[in-house]
Amino acid sequence: MRDEENWFTETYPQHGSALSLRIKRKLHEEMTAFQKIEIFDTECFGKLMVIDGCTMVSTRENFLYHEMMTHPVLFTHPQPETVWIIGGGDCGSLREVLRHPGVKKATQIEIDERVTRLAEIHFPELCTANTDPRAELLFIDGIRWVKEAAPASVDVIIVDSTDPVGPAEGLFNEAFYRDCLKCLRPGGILAQQSESPLLHLDLIRSMYRVMGAAGLTHRQTLFFPQFIYPSGWWSGTMASATPFEPFREQAALAKPFATEYYSAAMHRAALTAPPFFERAVSDL
Repeated sequence: MRDEENWFTETYPQHGSALSLRIKRKLHEEMTAFQKIEIFDTECFGKLMVIDGCTMVSTRENFLYHEMMTHPVLFTHPQPETVWIIGGGDCGSLREVLRHPGVKKATQIEIDERVTRLAEIHFPELCTANTDPRAELLFIDGIRWVKEAAPASVDVIIVDSTDPVGPAEGLFNEAFYRDCLKCLRPGGILAQQSESPLLHLDLIRSMYRVMGAAGLTHRQTLFFPQFIYPSGWWSGTMASATPFEPFREQAALAKPFATEYYSAAMHRAALTAPPFFERAVSDL
């Protein structure tokens, strides 16, 4: 919502809260076959992409989300060579995945091609890996892709989706997780954005429950800040059919690329769950 004072505001009525950013101007607006996309130029956060009225990505702080949705899972898997990114149309997660020299192929499966094409225009810094020979961009339904993919064909699946409504709703149910498990090689890991632990604890409990029912019985949630998302505190959850080994800390310490937020120390810290969260998922 934009008002006469040039503030963009996303309200969260169910939580009695809101986020506002002062904007300079609107750069783009369109209705695709799937959703409404708006691009703003803000005073303090650079470019801002909004989908169906919800903030998606900003220039200033997107590194928090993209780094924490990719590097923890890639340094947890013992040898990730093939990666699928379900969603992730702004291409920031693809860029981070392909910083890892051991990754041989990364496939991004985004249902709405316009998200990527607009990111290439307004967030070109996020799209620098789009022409990497290891990258494959598909503009199809990720749910269908996983359902039809060959068994044991991928090491890591990253679900970089919007909130569980609209096109993303089917990415949070047991059938989808069963299909993901079928596609994962032995020791494979699914990583999914899991909303705010403060505001969406019931959703995270539901994710734990249906992941477990689908056979992904080992789960770890990582916590990190994210200013433009509800509450400013976000999470990503990793799930596997087998117990997690300790993350490859020495490899993280020696990573051959620079990051803004992720480090081995931040990885360790992000795995520390507050007591209220541990209590909430202890029976799942």
